[in-house]
Amino acid sequence: MPISVLLVDDEPLVRAGLRAILEAQSDIEVAGEAGDGASVVPLVRKLRPDVIAMDVRMPLLDGIEATRAVLRSVPEPPRILVVTTFEEDEYVYEALRAGADGFLLKRARPAEIVHAVRLVAEGGSLLLPAALRSMAAGRRNDRARADLERAALTAREQEVLRLMSRGLSNAEIAGRLVLGAETVKTHVSSVLGKLGARDRTQAVIAAYESGFVAPG
Repeated sequence: MPISVLLVDDEPLVRAGLRAILEAQSDIEVAGEAGDGASVVPLVRKLRPDVIAMDVRMPLLDGIEATRAVLRSVPEPPRILVVTTFEEDEYVYEALRAGADGFLLKRARPAEIVHAVRLVAEGGSLLLPAALRSMAAGRRNDRARADLERAALTAREQEVLRLMSRGLSNAEIAGRLVLGAETVKTHVSSVLGKLGARDRTQAVIAAYESGFVAPG
């Protein structure tokens, strides 16, 4: 079955460009479009897309609130990619904290857009850019630190989280720690569960906000 995508952006030209790029792929189809975040939840319930490509800044309901609404009210929600003009954007950061799985720059090359959609559809997460890692570190706070301490990660899980925060894939972590791929997958799942994180993106944000890791 092809990956189905819902496009959400208040600019028709942006939606048209994304549609042209995605529908040129044999394994991706555009299930529908919306011009504002307020339409997202009903469309998700109707179309059941695998991925939402959602503008972060929209007039009626922005991508942050639309992300929260989808994750709060839709059983087995789709993966969410926020789409933005600038990566150093508080809106993008808040959308990721709200549960979005990654973001796309509107100036991204077609191959990068296709790769991002495929990656999140498969359950992967995009690398958090340096600008957003610094933003997360700048929001270091006692609550995040207490949450991480309460998670009581084992020494091995802490190693895995540090490597996740550097953007390493499961295969790369396995090579670095000399572990089997399935063992690493189990450790990653345990880290996410203990942190209450939807995916790697939220786990990495928690690692930076708690001061467990630092950018650079």
